[in-house]
Amino acid sequence: MGNVYYSKKSMNSDHQHNVAILVDVQNVYYTCREAYKRHFDYNQFWYLATQTVNVSAARAYAISSKDVKQRQFHHILRGIGFEVILKPYIQRGDGSSKGDWDVGIALDAIELAADVDEIILVSGDGDFCLLVERIQNRFKKKVTVYGVPKLTAQALVDCADTFVAINEDFLL
Repeated sequence: MGNVYYSKKSMNSDHQHNVAILVDVQNVYYTCREAYKRHFDYNQFWYLATQTVNVSAARAYAISSKDVKQRQFHHILRGIGFEVILKPYIQRGDGSSKGDWDVGIALDAIELAADVDEIILVSGDGDFCLLVERIQNRFKKKVTVYGVPKLTAQALVDCADTFVAINEDFLL
């Protein structure tokens, strides 16, 4: 459980270290399922990631569903402390589908970055590398990325201030 690191600067000052947590629920679900054939433990993540910080915002970006289990899952996320933000799943006429939250997560991260010390991004999607660099350069804020090691884009690992591997400690 020694995977989470925070800068000594934030730990030694009187200032409460404020974070915004942004979770790409679909990415986490599919990468944990593919790599481990298990589910991500959001309770354990919350416990480990928030022990020494103040959570200013916590958002879980998911796909809306009429499925009872999915609605129960969203309710559990709310109970943990996440604001669950839903988007409809779009099935196109050609059989393809669309249901990702990349733009929404990026917009919220930029909006929140000015008011926090750190953004915690839970996703392995390499498309977020540009976002991470923008937050670091424009706002001078730290970005920690949580992702499944084998399935997280190397560019995202490299650009993050800290990468935390989603491993056994974070699984059900």
